[in-house]
Amino acid sequence: MAKRAVSNPLALAVLACLWERPMYPYEMTTTMRDRGKEDSIRLNFGSLYAVIKSLQKNGFIEVAQTEREGNRPERVVYTITPAGRREAEEWLRELIEVPVKEYPAIETGLSLLPMLPPDVAAGLLESRRDRIDDDLAARRELQAQAAGLPELFMVEFHYRVAVLEAERAFVADLASRIRDHSIGGYDSWEQLHQLLADGIGMEELSARIAAGAFGEEAADLYRT
Repeated sequence: MAKRAVSNPLALAVLACLWERPMYPYEMTTTMRDRGKEDSIRLNFGSLYAVIKSLQKNGFIEVAQTEREGNRPERVVYTITPAGRREAEEWLRELIEVPVKEYPAIETGLSLLPMLPPDVAAGLLESRRDRIDDDLAARRELQAQAAGLPELFMVEFHYRVAVLEAERAFVADLASRIRDHSIGGYDSWEQLHQLLADGIGMEELSARIAAGAFGEEAADLYRT
């Protein structure tokens, strides 16, 4: 993906707000929250001001006017510039069209799963499955409350539900196959942790694996 002058996703959300009409910072925040954007974009009022400054510095937004009501502090109203409109459209097109490699925490955890004993790994996966079930139940309740809202304004919500359902199915299946010992490499995985539980140190265990004491399957498992 192209390197952006301002790369924080919150910046795109700000540009999207100003694409509709000029706003002051607090109005941007309330607009995003009212539309449920917190679920897909990390909102932070402190970060918002830093993002606004960066957008202004790069010529994507500018001050439209300042307002004051009574004794309240002066507030600055921002508007999007032609350059900001181009940036917002190009950025959005890229996000929708181009897949990128992301590094979700669960993928990191799965890549290091052999460090945990099989029964512990299965239990943690089952706990994650239950947490996902709770999340899905809450989202379905929200979906029922928003039944009259056009689908167009709920697409990111439906995407998140689809992702959660896919993850839930994967995690539940993986936990089940660990429980019934049908996952490939289970015997070596269990044997390695049994030896550790019996008091064999990692150096000795590494030496045994390197010497092929547990076969190539164990060596491959350990190298992960």
